[in-house]
Amino acid sequence: MLELILGGARSGKSRLAEERALMSNLEVVYIATSQPQDTEMAERVAHHRARRPVTWGLVEEPLALAAVLQREAHSRRVLLVDCLTLWLTNLLLADEGKYLKREIKALLEALPRLPGQVLLVSNETGMGVVPLGELTRRYVDEAGRLHQVLAGLSDRVTLCVAGLPMTLKGERDE
Repeated sequence: MLELILGGARSGKSRLAEERALMSNLEVVYIATSQPQDTEMAERVAHHRARRPVTWGLVEEPLALAAVLQREAHSRRVLLVDCLTLWLTNLLLADEGKYLKREIKALLEALPRLPGQVLLVSNETGMGVVPLGELTRRYVDEAGRLHQVLAGLSDRVTLCVAGLPMTLKGERDE
């Protein structure tokens, strides 16, 4: 089972993914892609960490996401990735995006073969104004393309707005 959970900043997407992971009654491994480099981001990470059960595993990986997913996937486990857009940013900034195509290709090849459940959390960035600056526009374009492919691969796609999940693809939770 692969689910893509999209939403804007503070839309409730991470909380929804955490609830789904908890309700699965499976072992959970939280895969964090963040690299906190300032106080504000460190506070966001601390907030997320405090919300999670202490029994959940944690893997912090900013770049080699596919390799971590392949290593951690198990039929009795949920992998919760939070979040793809931070991962994409890390790739764009690493060696001028040298790893971007390779890592995206690895992710897209790995996902359909993974056992267990995977929850992918990502920011929906394409619903606002076209950003200024080449790097920012490239980020929005890459995120949009990645989301389209992932939506095609996913069993369920959910969009969170104001804490409300809207199922775009797949079965709704009752």
